[in-house]
Amino acid sequence: MGPAAGEEAEAPAGSALSAPRLVAAAREELGAGRRWRLPAARALQLAGEVLAVAAGLKPALLYDCGAAGPAELRRYLDRLMEAGLAPRRLHLLGMEGWALLLHPGLAQQRLAAVLRAHPAPFMDVSAGQQCPALCGPVEAEAIRGHLTALLAHLEAAEATATSPVSSSEVVPTGWNLCTIVGVLLGYPAAYTFAAEEGAENCLGMTPLRVFTVQASCPRIRDGLRVQIYSFSIPESLCTELKEVLDTWCGELKEAFSTQSDFVDLCISCEVVSLPAVAL
Repeated sequence: MGPAAGEEAEAPAGSALSAPRLVAAAREELGAGRRWRLPAARALQLAGEVLAVAAGLKPALLYDCGAAGPAELRRYLDRLMEAGLAPRRLHLLGMEGWALLLHPGLAQQRLAAVLRAHPAPFMDVSAGQQCPALCGPVEAEAIRGHLTALLAHLEAAEATATSPVSSSEVVPTGWNLCTIVGVLLGYPAAYTFAAEEGAENCLGMTPLRVFTVQASCPRIRDGLRVQIYSFSIPESLCTELKEVLDTWCGELKEAFSTQSDFVDLCISCEVVSLPAVAL
């Protein structure tokens, strides 16, 4: 039996989606009651980024489109699932005002992989240093302790999840959120810095190799290019991190080959130097 008059049939996984429906979901759930109105182009980008997480192309998405909280984000994700955009399970993680959307299995795999990695893929860019360097063993072990605690939290949350979109809040006591979020977002190496120096760093006028990953998402709209990743590695550390970067690139290409939501994967990089870099 088909949908009743006036109703829209749910789109099965892999089928084309209604772009106006995705825009409406973002505007109504993430901008309700506010003068701020999410542009249609950004709403479609956001839907594409959520789809990239659901498709297993990245372990997490950091929500930064406005002041929406966990409740609004959960309603938004429910709307996307009703539209058929994200049929797999998702998890909303709150961390000291940060909101991340996770692919639960992939996020846990990413944390476990970083915990096993040697050398540790953490780049110390503290302001007191003359140039970026890989973290020393003491600093790396402290970060591993925080990642271990986060992994245990996510495993416990997954074990008790009963709905397509679960949620939890973690208290990041003593954590460098820049580092933790960088790991969760799937970056091959994450920045860290001395907490006593605030967010200041030594990256000003330092040559950085900026990596950008984009792909087309005809399932949402023909011609829509979605940015899946954007991160930087100091040029001076690229040789030391070559194996890490090669592994990340290979895993991304493998994940891309097993999904059907995106086409035309493009991994590009350029070297830039900026007067100041915010982390």
